[in-house]
Amino acid sequence: MANQGLSYEGCNFLRQRLVLSTLSGKRVRIKNIRSKEDDPGLRDFEASFIRLLDKVTNGSRIEINQTGTVLSYQPGLLYGGSIEHDCNPQRSIGYYIEALLMLAPFMKMALKATLRGVTNDPNDPTVVKRGMAPGGGGEVVLSCPIRRTLKPVQLTEQAKIKRIRGVAYSVRVSPQMANRIVESTRAVLNQFIPDIYIYTDHMKGANSGKSPGFGLTLVAETQNGCFLGAEMSSTPQGEGDPILPEDLGRNCAKLLLEEIYRGGCVDSSNQSLALLLMTLGQQDVSKVLLGPLSAYTIEFLRHVRDFFQVMFKIEVQKPLEDERKGGDKVLMTCVGVGYSNINKTIK
Repeated sequence: MANQGLSYEGCNFLRQRLVLSTLSGKRVRIKNIRSKEDDPGLRDFEASFIRLLDKVTNGSRIEINQTGTVLSYQPGLLYGGSIEHDCNPQRSIGYYIEALLMLAPFMKMALKATLRGVTNDPNDPTVVKRGMAPGGGGEVVLSCPIRRTLKPVQLTEQAKIKRIRGVAYSVRVSPQMANRIVESTRAVLNQFIPDIYIYTDHMKGANSGKSPGFGLTLVAETQNGCFLGAEMSSTPQGEGDPILPEDLGRNCAKLLLEEIYRGGCVDSSNQSLALLLMTLGQQDVSKVLLGPLSAYTIEFLRHVRDFFQVMFKIEVQKPLEDERKGGDKVLMTCVGVGYSNINKTIK
């Protein structure tokens, strides 16, 4: 299996391809990376991600041509352990953590990763000690135990929302910014549910990073224990038009309502993680109900087929006439391949 290689073109979905290459043990070659642009090749944040992969694996071989337009990656064994990494500030730490969460359960040693850089920006999931874009200065410690096997899951019922929790944060700005976010958010969400609590989190001093900003993270919990999330951050200093705290609160609340309307047991930003864990679970049937698949998830399914030869059964479920549960849902079914079996084959 490790001797078989896959070839792709372009810079899109680079993380997906490298993560699945690492898990499957298949080498991958990616060419024509921004080859027609004025500034061709890998970006600094992509090179930083490749260095992070090298730190959590043992024996990986990475080759990049002089222009950075061709990348060859032969994955080593997932090792883990304690690592430190300075993330490139072009993307937030959430960009790197998303990939680590896919890899960490399958490492030889429990992962403890200390990541430094930007914790909050408009593009990636947010985390703390805070450091807003563009300056960064935040720090995150990610600890994840290892799992030899993953049990199959059956998440097929969409339940009603029972409560909403959130965090409105501000750094290097007036503490009133977070309060204004809370007020505008509650004005939207209180029309639907009374059980809402949004914490305010104002950072100053060494914990506030290098750049000013504010933002909001919201999580809705269903009656059967599923969580749907949405978040939004202010425009980075010196980039684009600034946004008012009231507008940010209203827009983030609408994003959460959109996730609830889409339905399913997993929100749109975590669809690919759920599908990967289903793929690498025990050799048994797993089922998960999702909302409409995002473009990122659709491409992820194609890559899962390429790297693991696993295809999902997709059943579209239309809402009943007397139900007001949003649009069409998608029931995803697959038989796991068992990561322990893949690991034996790689060795």
